[in-house]
Amino acid sequence: MRVEPLVLAMLACFAGGLFLFERLASEVLEGETLQVDQSILLALRRPGDLSAPIGPAWLAHAVDDITALGGVTVLTLVTLLVTAYLLFDRRSRTAFFVLLSVLTGWLASTSLKFLVARPRPEVVPHLVDVTDFSFPSGHAMVSAVTYLTLGALLARIQIYRSARVFVMGAGVFLTLVVGMSRVFLGVHYPTDVLGGWCAGALWALGCWMLLRFLGDAGGDRNGSGTGGPSGKE
Repeated sequence: MRVEPLVLAMLACFAGGLFLFERLASEVLEGETLQVDQSILLALRRPGDLSAPIGPAWLAHAVDDITALGGVTVLTLVTLLVTAYLLFDRRSRTAFFVLLSVLTGWLASTSLKFLVARPRPEVVPHLVDVTDFSFPSGHAMVSAVTYLTLGALLARIQIYRSARVFVMGAGVFLTLVVGMSRVFLGVHYPTDVLGGWCAGALWALGCWMLLRFLGDAGGDRNGSGTGGPSGKE
């Protein structure tokens, strides 16, 4: 049976990402990354006052707003609204795929946190309240699952390649800024965020591979794919 090059590339990326996450988690459990993690957190605070982040006052407010993009409330609203839209658009399989991807990603994030059980960083004061474990960052992981999944779905229905690149780029950008905001706020080590990005991307890729295996989700209405003509500039 002939295997598409894209499928092979996805499998290779999945295997590589799984290896990287395993190595990162191993280093975290052994405490090998702690010194670098703490150095980065300290570098983001003023030397004379560790409760004050570097940069102008508006930056802290902006980062606080950005981190909300990866919070439970915002991601739940985004997921439910997208799911409802897809249902109204007669794309029930795609709606189920989006909802299931995000929900299972959330469960996976929580499970990994309890398995690793890494305490939150205390080298600098937290700028927002947190209560659970630290690795991997839930904000980084679930925002990656949500925004990368939605980006991939939206990219498939774009006619022009430039539009597809922009949509996927927007998903990656949102994932990155949410993760970085957690480090700036002092509630996660940088390796927590790296682990969250890696695990979230893996989860989104795994769900997307499963979707391809089960059949094209874009064929809900008429049995054809959602993607428009390919290759246009």
